[in-house]
Amino acid sequence: MARQPVIAGRAEQLLGSAVVATAPVAGGDISTAVKVRLSNGRTALFKTLGTAPPHFYEREAAGLRWLAEATPDGGVPTPEVMAVAEDCVILQWIETGRPGAEAAGRFGRALAATHAASPDFFGFDADGYIGRLPMPNRPAPTWAEFYAERRIAPYLKVLRAKEIVSAEDGATIEAAVARGPEILPVEPPARLHGDLWNGNVLWTNDDRAVVIDPAAYGGHREMDVAMLALFGLPQLPQVMAAYDEAAPLADGWEDRLGFHQLFPLLVHACLFGGQYGARAAKIAARYL
Repeated sequence: MARQPVIAGRAEQLLGSAVVATAPVAGGDISTAVKVRLSNGRTALFKTLGTAPPHFYEREAAGLRWLAEATPDGGVPTPEVMAVAEDCVILQWIETGRPGAEAAGRFGRALAATHAASPDFFGFDADGYIGRLPMPNRPAPTWAEFYAERRIAPYLKVLRAKEIVSAEDGATIEAAVARGPEILPVEPPARLHGDLWNGNVLWTNDDRAVVIDPAAYGGHREMDVAMLALFGLPQLPQVMAAYDEAAPLADGWEDRLGFHQLFPLLVHACLFGGQYGARAAKIAARYL
């Protein structure tokens, strides 16, 4: 590991510990990530973005800390937030390993425990981000209303304005989401990670899973499950078997996965274009 002076200097300023060495970390598509080795023996992950949106890293840190409130009761572990500022966040370094059946079972049970640490409402106390996109979190009285107004409408509006989604596809998505009160089982808010795809689950070398990069808020627990299923997760059947044993999901949850996958598909359409919008409309048509 060499030493990048600018990164090292900023880390030393925030942590109050000398930086011995730094090394770039591959994999992120938003932040520049650097592994930082400190003179006190600890290792950290330094994430920065030159043009970070307002409160970008503060929201990430708040989400990690909020999820961590459930960890003492068996919830999913998160990296310690070592420091946060407008231009960066510094997190505990997580050594990764290969996922196995034991780790998958632990993750399923831990995710159920995190979800069970129920917040007071659907939403969060501040708006956040999903990827680079703003994510509105103003509370709503029901999940169906929150999902339609905070998770579908804002992104569909952008996609229509940019003509990424056709008028017909947009109408199909809106019509399906309007049926939310009929489709969705009524449950209390769950403590959601909010962006729970495979890349945000780190498997450790001691048979655990640690979650990173949340877009956290109070929502329906099937939302996290749907995102895991959409983009694939190693050992997902074992994860879900353990989850369902610890906290059984309502009947028909597998048939509702597509309904909750509309949100991440619209986010991907906003970020990357392509056929994500048309894919969302095709899935939405199942619910009409």
